[in-house]
Amino acid sequence: MHSLVRRYIKTAIGFLMAGLAIGGWMIVQREIWQQYPGPYEVSAHTHAIFVGFVMMMIMGVALWLFPRPERADARYRPALAGAAYWCVTVGTGARVLAELLRTVAGGGWLRWTVVGSGFLQIAGLAIFFHTMWSRIRAVGSQAREAAGERF
Repeated sequence: MHSLVRRYIKTAIGFLMAGLAIGGWMIVQREIWQQYPGPYEVSAHTHAIFVGFVMMMIMGVALWLFPRPERADARYRPALAGAAYWCVTVGTGARVLAELLRTVAGGGWLRWTVVGSGFLQIAGLAIFFHTMWSRIRAVGSQAREAAGERF
């Protein structure tokens, strides 16, 4: 397993733990203190789980399992997959932290941090799937399909 793949998957697990901790905190607030979580806590929890864990895991596994790029493939570049990793990781981490800080502080800089980190997440996902697009291809399955094999 390539080091970038391990980085994606281990970071995904880190975001899962953060998301579970936020979720646990929200359960305590709701059930023990009778305080329902606000929209910023829900957003932080959602981004930690869905972008930080689910999308990072999908991206890591895609890097690992998809067919290798063809020799002439100019679109796939490992440096772009690495840049996408940093965009999604920093964007998601900053977004989760800024959303949580919004529950106790309301500065305009936090709003801009949420917006900027959200766009960093979008950029990272777009970069990743742009660079992976050419790796989404049939390898061996065309011959099996032509022979009548069903999937």
